[in-house]
Amino acid sequence: MNKIDGLHHLAITTADIKTQIEFFTDKLGMELVALYWMHGVENTFHGFLRLNDESSIALVQNDAIKDIPAEIGRTHAGNAGANCVGGAMQHVAFRVGGEEELMAMKDRLRAKGVPVIGPKDHGFCKSIYFAGPENLALELSYSNGPINAEAWIDPEVVALAGIGSEELARYKTSSDFEDSAGAVPQPGLDAPGPHMNNYPPGRYEKILAMTDAEMLAASETEPPVRV
Repeated sequence: MNKIDGLHHLAITTADIKTQIEFFTDKLGMELVALYWMHGVENTFHGFLRLNDESSIALVQNDAIKDIPAEIGRTHAGNAGANCVGGAMQHVAFRVGGEEELMAMKDRLRAKGVPVIGPKDHGFCKSIYFAGPENLALELSYSNGPINAEAWIDPEVVALAGIGSEELARYKTSSDFEDSAGAVPQPGLDAPGPHMNNYPPGRYEKILAMTDAEMLAASETEPPVRV
């Protein structure tokens, strides 16, 4: 059974966290709820912009990010229908409550000088599209109900993706798993993964060698300001 029930936060790297905060608060009406030194990461800011009480957009900034070259069509798609490298965020769609909220946000963005494409009706959702700072491709969308998999899984695309009938049946049904209340041991470096990378030399190996209790004990839980 699927135990994942929503988005907690989506982290976006930035070379200019102030500009991103200004955009998301002024143009989209979000609220800044956290801005602090990122736990366990040297010289890096972490910001959180509220979507609701349990969902946020997170921003990550350090001095090295500005030196990484951006290239439309490779590092960034630039719009919701263009290419970028596999594994990167092509675009992100934020949910609104319905037609009234979608039109209100279209007006807000245009009134603040942000061009908006749409609305477009996709059958199971209706959307508008616009850009954010640093080549972000953004969307606002709402659905009238759950997506009907029988209507929206195209057999032609299934075949082109190399998906067999037994695989498709498995993909359409959340698989069962008998959990052990967190007692399953950590796989090692030789596990099939995927594995996280780009850690300093030896750091990932050290992390995998830690027990869960050791990792939890190393947590940082105090906010930067006492209230």
